[in-house]
Amino acid sequence: MKNYDVVIIGAGGAGLMCAIQAGKRGRKVALLDHADKIGAKILISGGGRCNFTNTGASPENYVSNNPHFVKSALSRYTPQDFVQMIKEHRIPYHEKKLGQLFCDRSAKDIIAMLEEECRRSRVDIFLDHGVTKVEKNDQFHVRTLKETFTCDSLVIATGGLSIPKIGATDFGYRTAKQFGLQIVPTAPALDGFRLKPADLKRFGDLTGVSTETVLTCGKGVFRENILFTHTGLSGPAALQASLYWHPGHDITINFFPKTPGDKLEKWFAEQKRNGSRSEIKTLLKEWLPSRLADRLCEMELPEKAAIHQISDKKIKELCHKLQNYSLKPESTIGYGKAEVTRGGVDTDELSSRTMESKKVPDLYFIGEVVDVTGWLGGYNFQWAWASGWAAGQEV
Repeated sequence: MKNYDVVIIGAGGAGLMCAIQAGKRGRKVALLDHADKIGAKILISGGGRCNFTNTGASPENYVSNNPHFVKSALSRYTPQDFVQMIKEHRIPYHEKKLGQLFCDRSAKDIIAMLEEECRRSRVDIFLDHGVTKVEKNDQFHVRTLKETFTCDSLVIATGGLSIPKIGATDFGYRTAKQFGLQIVPTAPALDGFRLKPADLKRFGDLTGVSTETVLTCGKGVFRENILFTHTGLSGPAALQASLYWHPGHDITINFFPKTPGDKLEKWFAEQKRNGSRSEIKTLLKEWLPSRLADRLCEMELPEKAAIHQISDKKIKELCHKLQNYSLKPESTIGYGKAEVTRGGVDTDELSSRTMESKKVPDLYFIGEVVDVTGWLGGYNFQWAWASGWAAGQEV
């Protein structure tokens, strides 16, 4: 039996940060993971270059039943704090659009940095240690496939259900339930949409076509590209919208994001006044990918409809439809492809300052296992760093 001050289960971003911070405070820390290497999700993120934070991360970029929960941790450990660590380790990085920061070389640089920080903080890392049982009496007892650990403070940093092929499990949720904590229902998020058969019949052969849109789902409004796939919709706008989508809900697509509401209609009217005899689909190709323009016209207009043959009323209706195109997805693609899991340990069960359970002293939950889910673009890593840091100051 091994005795520690702190045992952290889960060697992803949140668990690693918590271990580093606790170790810096002189705590004896064991970091356990069932995998044979740390940071599996870090390694595959951002196309292998790890979108490790977002310079604009703020509470508005997160979905939770309690939108105020993230404020404390995010304000105390900021993107700039993580960037400072990156700079200290001389890791080259660059900014892409919308404040997204990526490694110049590889996500392996982030792993190497976190490993080195753990070494400096004298953290003991135990890989291939799948946990089989957790109990609490005077201390926590954590039984793994290889040995048993005891500790005063236990941190659950096991992530969500997304991407099971790299080791995702429901361990964190089961542990929370074991100790009487409530769980907000989980769902795949930052995930593409499957369309219903009728809509897939309309759009399925557009696989590979991408276009900029404004995609709206509930409170989520995103101006980015969508990508048509053989099963439905993907691309950044669709992934973002999936954070806000629930079964049975619609999504709304504006195919003309650069065009104010009546500008498109006025543009068509001007073509008509100038004597154009072009087909509508030909005119639309000035704005949209060719195959998409053809398909939308096939669905909404008579074959080979020309601008001079269409009434002003019909043009108005067409413009409104193309700027408010409604679809009701059948589902998201699922946990196999979803980047994150929405829902998780109810934030009402936790201290927003420390991540400690209100019901079970010295039990902490951090990272994706908590009901906090960020937008696409580095926000979820920033939550991992911030929540891990917050718990690491207390355990």
